[in-house]
Amino acid sequence: MVKTALFESLIEGCTENGDGTWTFTLEGKSYIIKDHLEISKIAQQHDYIIIY
Repeated sequence: MVKTALFESLIEGCTENGDGTWTFTLEGKSYIIKDHLEISKIAQQHDYIIIY
């Protein structure tokens, strides 16, 4: 199965933690990130094709 996601949509799903980090959740798994660019790498690990 091919999964695609808009980068902007993935960013909108982040929650600011107040300490300079963000919580990003994808397919029920949460990640603490320091930079929004980490989202692409995480999504690719979940076999997503990112559309910028």
